Order: sequence, then structure tokens, then C-alpha cells
Amino acid sequence: MSRDPLRNTRGPFRAEHLRSGDPYELSNGHTVRCMPTGGREALATGAGYKALAEDPAVEAIAIDAGFAPVAETMRAPDLSIGKIADAPGWVHGIPKLAVEYADTGQDEDDLAQKAEDLLSAGTLYVWVVRLHGPRRVEVHEPDRPTRTVLPGEKLEAPGVLADAVAVEALYDLDRAGEVSFRHVLRRLTGHDTLDAVRAEGKAEAVLSMLEARGVAVNEDDRKRILTCADLPTLERWLRLVATVTSVGEILGEA
Repeated sequence: MSRDPLRNTRGPFRAEHLRSGDPYELSNGHTVRCMPTGGREALATGAGYKALAEDPAVEAIAIDAGFAPVAETMRAPDLSIGKIADAPGWVHGIPKLAVEYADTGQDEDDLAQKAEDLLSAGTLYVWVVRLHGPRRVEVHEPDRPTRTVLPGEKLEAPGVLADAVAVEALYDLDRAGEVSFRHVLRRLTGHDTLDAVRAEGKAEAVLSMLEARGVAVNEDDRKRILTCADLPTLERWLRLVATVTSVGEILGEA
């Protein structure tokens, strides 16, 4: 349902009439003025970018990218995730996930219209991060009632994000850094934590030392060593490996 009766009729403007840097978006041919954001909103947007950018399922992420699904509409979410061509001009199509930040002074009618424009054009999720009052994220999806997700809970976007993201990571730089680090670590090592990386290294060291000393290791024992995630146990095995004559002496089976 349109919030502005005038937008039920097509306005005179087209996306091609706007240039990069103009303080306007378009809704059904009508201009929507977009002003600069305050410091809190800008910092929160940076946190959200950091939290989402390294998710392994993200095709591309952009800040304030203008999407023009049709000639009469051009919308620029604070954060956009989807297919974004490395080319000049407005992005053809629509983001799969749009994230909007709302602080004091937010025009609620414009925000509601923007979510409606995006969802009706094909966006799967619009997340509105509320920075004024109790922190929360309002989730908008096509043909579903709006729901609110609170700090301590996680947001999911199947088909767009591989991992659920903590609400706090969308506005807190420290939490966003933790999420980003975990994604990078997983991409580089296949593990979510540094302890898991250390455990893998120690387990491989145990096997390498057993091999160097000519101690036979069957497949079951090899698997047990490689899947051990307890660092004190692995360190104990490393101390024992220099003197044992069978793997059973390390695993406590001798």
C-alpha cells in the first residue's frame, strides 16, 4: 500500500535524469530527497558492511549503490547485497538484501515506501536497523508480516547469506570485526576459531613425528588424532611422541 497518494500515479522523472551524487532517489517517477547521515548512522553502516562483506555466499556488497529495476524507480539502500556489475551508471536490477539504518529524524513514510519499492521489485529481504531507542532490526519480506529481531538474536537470509548474523554486528564495530574475522579465518583455513587452527597444527605435528620415528598409525588412530580439538591433550601427545614405540602409548591404550 503506497504511503503517498501521488505515487499511485507515475511521476515525470526517470533514473536517467539523475546523476551520481544527486541527493535524490526515485519512487514511481517521483523524487525522494536523501540527505547526508549523522555520525552514529555512518559508523553503524560501516559495521554492517564489515559484518556482511566476508560472508562466503555474498556475491557483492555496496554502500549507497543506486539500483534501477525500472525506468521510474531508482533506490539506493545504505547497504546492498546481490549482483552488482563493475560498470558506470545505476545498477540494473535489484539487491537481494537491502539494509537500511534509521536514526533520529527518520521520515517513516519515506522509509516504508522505500521498503515497498524494493520488495515489489524483487528484493528478498529488507532489514531496517533501528539506532534510536532500543536497538533492533525490523525484517521485511514479500507477502509476510514485518517482524522484529532483538540484540542477542540472529538474522538469517537464506539464498543470500551463508551464515546467520548477530543483530549487534550490524551496528557494533567490535562485534562486526569478530564476524568478519571468523569468515576470513574459515575461508583461509576451513576453521571458525584460532584454537581449531592450532589444534589441527598440533595434530599434524603428532602424526609427522610418529611417521618420522617409524611408529605405525592405522586409519582409525589417525582419524582420532586429527579430529581431537582439545589443546591440552594434543600438547600431552606431543610431549610423549618422542619416547613411545606405539601409537597406543600416546592414546592411552597401552
